[in-house]
Amino acid sequence: MTTSSQHPPALGTENPKPPAPTAAEVEDMTIEQRARLAGDLDDVEVVHNQPKWPIRGTRAEKRAERSVALWFVISALSGLAFVVAFVAWPYEYVPPGEPGYLVYSLYTPVVGGTFGLSVLAIGIGVISYIKKFFPDEVSVQQRHDGASDDVARLTVTAQLVKAAKDTDIARRKLIVRAAGGAAGVLGLGLGVAAVAPLVRDPWKGGDEAALWVTPWKPVNGETVYLRRDTGDPHEISLVRPEDQAPGSMETVFPFRESDRGNEEALIRSLRASDAPVMLIRLRPGERVVKRSGQEDFNYGDFYAFSKICSHLGCPTSLYEAQTNRILCPCHQSQFLATEYARPVFGPATRPLAQLPITVNDEGYLVATGDFAEPVGPAFWERRYNP
Repeated sequence: MTTSSQHPPALGTENPKPPAPTAAEVEDMTIEQRARLAGDLDDVEVVHNQPKWPIRGTRAEKRAERSVALWFVISALSGLAFVVAFVAWPYEYVPPGEPGYLVYSLYTPVVGGTFGLSVLAIGIGVISYIKKFFPDEVSVQQRHDGASDDVARLTVTAQLVKAAKDTDIARRKLIVRAAGGAAGVLGLGLGVAAVAPLVRDPWKGGDEAALWVTPWKPVNGETVYLRRDTGDPHEISLVRPEDQAPGSMETVFPFRESDRGNEEALIRSLRASDAPVMLIRLRPGERVVKRSGQEDFNYGDFYAFSKICSHLGCPTSLYEAQTNRILCPCHQSQFLATEYARPVFGPATRPLAQLPITVNDEGYLVATGDFAEPVGPAFWERRYNP
């Protein structure tokens, strides 16, 4: 009888797993080494991995490449059309029925449609590439609480590089060039849109520039009335104090007698982006704090504030009578109507611009002047007050 001098390993120690490398050791690894390491981390098990095109250069593979590249080409062409339309398409307002109305009215749909199609096509192209060229893979990973450790995070780049190599992106020149062209044209379009305010100088005119003057500014001493929008631009509904109940709000627009019968002027005053105003009638006995220099901007319990949020220009169209708060639905900024519409919650940092109002001899609410500060986001102020 013979005995072996070798003893079997202790239970649970067969093929012991080598210790995980430190973050410093992973940083010194090549991309290929990191990629191999990534498969061993966090108990990841690749159950199935099947390349989409095990045989290279087939007609079906070429058709798949062309179909993906086509989406990027569509994106590039749409982006180019967006740039041309944004720069060259006429955008001034023309009343319905006037010469050129159809062309001018299509500015927004054309600019928005071409830009939207460019973004949509590039997204479809990326998704199509993933579906047609990424390997079919099923991986199982043990779930754990909290974030991954430093070593696991350092392997993410390697995993992405390995995924790109698995799809043979380097040899698919048609897709690479088409995607690069689409991204370049889309970036050009965004750049043009970003510098457009500087090319179409909104400060041209000094104190009379469009950013400083709104349709509420009296011209040649003409009275500017507060008008409701009834849905019919030809119907003039002026506001009297007795028309509005305490604790309520309504939206008003500017009106001049010289605009009566002038369809273009009537529509323009309703459509101007800086024209909408919230007319709020506070409840009797409310404690009010007024802004320095604007102590006489109200008429009794009536206060008029711009509806253009000072954060990003959304319409502050909600009024909560119980708390006297004005709410912007876009980013949840809130303004206190009893304290010169100062911001009390959300990202807005400036009060809403207040319109000075009074009642004329006819008993109508009228504006005594334009806003004393720019309407909307504070960005435009910084050119003059850096």
